[in-house]
Amino acid sequence: MWSGPRNVSTALMYSFRQRSDTVVVDEPLYGHYISSVGPGHPGEVEVLRSMDRDGERVVREVILGPCERPVRFYKNMAHHLPGLDREFLERVTNVLLIRNPREMLPSLAKQLPNPVLRDTGLSEQVEILEFMLQGDGDPVVLDAKELLLDPPGVLRRACGKLGLPFEEAMLSWPAGPKPEDGVWAKHWYENVHASTGFARYSPHEEPFPERLGPLLEECLPLYERLRGYAITSGSPS
Repeated sequence: MWSGPRNVSTALMYSFRQRSDTVVVDEPLYGHYISSVGPGHPGEVEVLRSMDRDGERVVREVILGPCERPVRFYKNMAHHLPGLDREFLERVTNVLLIRNPREMLPSLAKQLPNPVLRDTGLSEQVEILEFMLQGDGDPVVLDAKELLLDPPGVLRRACGKLGLPFEEAMLSWPAGPKPEDGVWAKHWYENVHASTGFARYSPHEEPFPERLGPLLEECLPLYERLRGYAITSGSPS
């Protein structure tokens, strides 16, 4: 899964963690990303101490490595890709998780006070979308809003497109930290640790920060390109 930040990506990882055939891995390329872009992320010292910074080796030994169960779910941030050879995308099943930047950017700015387009992963997500369209032409794109509006329906349709049986266990999980959480969890996962399932969708009601307006203008065309392929809560099975 290639997500942007603040996109319910950890909740989706916890959902797949509940499957009987799946193991999950939390952002294996984070060390590579921070070592590439420099300082500015919460918990970055711990990340660099605990993670392999060689992204190509992570791809080779982790993402393309052996799997002890039929399915291995990698929660990846799309903006962690820069500098890596994209050839490996042909050897994995790619899923995109997106969120309307009108809702995502204010949330992101609480953790990264001065976000730029690079921090959103949207450019990389569009790149991956174009790659998928050149393949079978049926990309799996999940929109955070649609997922929260209808978790069982959207997950059922996503599993169908992925050739996986849907499992009711994907709809709930125990509260609290999980063993698979990255060391950055204490900075980012407070809300999801308090959850036991997907939260009900709630529109963002605060005024959009004026200072983020130029970044929003950059993000919207990319988001709209991706959203055109998203599974919606009203999609047929």
